[in-house]
Amino acid sequence: MEHEVFVPVPAERLRDVLADPARVARAVPGLQQDAGAEPVAGRLKVRIGSHSITYRGTLRLSGGEDGTYAVRGDATESRGTGTVALALTLRVADADGGSTVVLGGTATADGRVTELPPESVTSATARLLTRFAENLGTAAAEESRPASVFDTEIPPPSLLATDGERDEDDGHGESDGSGAGAGAGEDADAAPPAAAPEPAAPEPSAPEPVRPPAEAAHARRTMIGRSAEEVDHAPPRGRYAPVPAPQPRVAGAPLRWAAPAAALVVASAIVVGRALRRRR
Repeated sequence: MEHEVFVPVPAERLRDVLADPARVARAVPGLQQDAGAEPVAGRLKVRIGSHSITYRGTLRLSGGEDGTYAVRGDATESRGTGTVALALTLRVADADGGSTVVLGGTATADGRVTELPPESVTSATARLLTRFAENLGTAAAEESRPASVFDTEIPPPSLLATDGERDEDDGHGESDGSGAGAGAGEDADAAPPAAAPEPAAPEPSAPEPVRPPAEAAHARRTMIGRSAEEVDHAPPRGRYAPVPAPQPRVAGAPLRWAAPAAALVVASAIVVGRALRRRR
């Protein structure tokens, strides 16, 4: 197996990251480290196609005299008896605009991974190695960035004050202090004597109580002499009394007899007319 990954970080910074086991452990994608164990030890969940397999093991990385790194790893399935053994050689080479991480070696496995298609296993392994190399580059890039402006070799010009500016600031401070002292002395000498206190104004008399109108007083006296039930159900009097509804007017006696008399006259005329017709 051989795999190459380009990283936009100088090779020297990548070597610094590879020399720190703790940073190498953080670069392994999806690694859950065990408390109190080796820096690169814990559980790793690998997704192969539509299947997921969780391994528990360790990873050791050692540097050689020729600038290469030997990677050795052993893991077993957390829910099974399958094992994986990894033996890789890692090399960092300079490239235009960054560096290249070259990985090569062998890996043997048994258990559930042998039941999966070889193409899916190869694709998952390449994806895992690519993310590992990219995480190494990210860790190296974060190290190259200064934490603040104070960590740089030359601080910004705004943080530096020249000797001339400091002397001017000191001079202004002294002149302001002396001028303020002199002005305070002159003000103290020229201060006029305190004026005599003015006599206190007389306190205003209390306003006279407002007397209620005669109607309200009469209503209050009337309500006091009644019981609570009579006051609640008694209709209001005076100008607050309800206006009675208009009553329908009854027709007078002459109008009441006019309709029967008219009917009698009409009936008599009809009878007389019929009698006259019979005689003819």
